[in-house]
Amino acid sequence: MQSVMIKIGTSSLCDDLGVLSLEKMMHLVVQIVEIQRRGIKVTLVSSGAIGAGMGVLALKEKPTQMKQKQALAAIGQAHLMKAYEDVFKIFECHCAQILVNHDDFDDRKRLMNLTNALESIHEYGAIAIINENDTLATDEIKVGDNDTLAALMAPIVKADLLIITSDIDGLYDDNPHTNKDAKRIPYVQTIGQDIMDMAKGTVSKVGTGGMSSKIHAAKIVMDANIDMAIVSSNEKTGLLDVLEGKDIGTYFSSKLGRNLSLRNHWILYRSIPKGKLIVDDGCKKALLNLHTSLLSSGIVEVVGVFLQGQVVDIVDVQGNIIARGIVGYASHEIDLVKGRKSKEMQTILSTYVRGEIIHANDLVLMEGKHGTSN
Repeated sequence: MQSVMIKIGTSSLCDDLGVLSLEKMMHLVVQIVEIQRRGIKVTLVSSGAIGAGMGVLALKEKPTQMKQKQALAAIGQAHLMKAYEDVFKIFECHCAQILVNHDDFDDRKRLMNLTNALESIHEYGAIAIINENDTLATDEIKVGDNDTLAALMAPIVKADLLIITSDIDGLYDDNPHTNKDAKRIPYVQTIGQDIMDMAKGTVSKVGTGGMSSKIHAAKIVMDANIDMAIVSSNEKTGLLDVLEGKDIGTYFSSKLGRNLSLRNHWILYRSIPKGKLIVDDGCKKALLNLHTSLLSSGIVEVVGVFLQGQVVDIVDVQGNIIARGIVGYASHEIDLVKGRKSKEMQTILSTYVRGEIIHANDLVLMEGKHGTSN
């Protein structure tokens, strides 16, 4: 184990009212420092900015309006980082703040700058603490929850393992808050419908991400050949126990994952699709079974305005996303040749370069090889 990404949720940092708890923070930082002292690179994704803002303003309940949440995030982020700085300073450890949105992953140049900055932070021996820039986030550029954010960040820091802390000690076969007989699932090898069904209805009282978001995060990192674990933040040595292979929480193994390349992982998960190409059933069958290139003859509709080289979703006529890929032509050009054979493209398009709308090397299926779960 050389690199670990740790996501600390709001429930792991705040009390039942959602206000930041320094006692809870200290409990986690002690373990994080110990992991770093073992020679393992540590990167954090931390929630809690809104909770910290509530504490600063002495609010008793979380507001519902978006503009109020954004204001609390702005107020609380500074307080949250000050608290982290004070606690890490006890152990003579420095920390750094990074705020991101989804479009930071979409832009390859900004993604490279983010990667280089993180490498330098680690070289200085500091702990990078990452959060979404909630104050400026809009629906178009918002990741949505920090479980997903941590999963998107994990390949960037070359993490071997993503640990997600929670107020629940792992994945259960039913909601343990309502069913006392629910059983913990200690080990998962693939994300199937059975696993997705287990995640329904388990939502934290104070956080934005429930168990479903954690399962989605697991799928993202497993496809990048990265393991994941969900552990309870109430366990005194939970983070260390996971690294030592103890039976705690739920461990998601990537051994049967798709092991996507960094480029394909970026296309599938970290890019923001700029439009859609709706394809007929014959084209869908060819893509799923043969993983062929997407040809103009199989396209029935072009949705959105996009440029050559941008990422789009490939959707069947029922509205299901089956793949994602980088287009070789702009939307108005594809609209001219949709439903036509590839050999006709040369006479229709003055910008003709190649016969494929999306080459097979630029196309990634939403679902791939799967194994079984225990």
